[in-house]
Amino acid sequence: MKQRKNHSPEFKAKVALEAIREEMTLAELSKKYGVHPTQIGTWKRAAIENMTTAFTRQGSALSK
Repeated sequence: MKQRKNHSPEFKAKVALEAIREEMTLAELSKKYGVHPTQIGTWKRAAIENMTTAFTRQGSALSK
């Protein structure tokens, strides 16, 4: 059986950022990095959803 690949957070962020830029399709990114397009889409969605945490102060509650 094939063993699962464990990708570093840095790798996931790099791929997600390229997906957000939309300079290449998910299929092209998939071929470039050897990751399934669905997985890239998941990383992209997670990056967009969690982007607000980069602009919050540590220890403060998120406000909407």
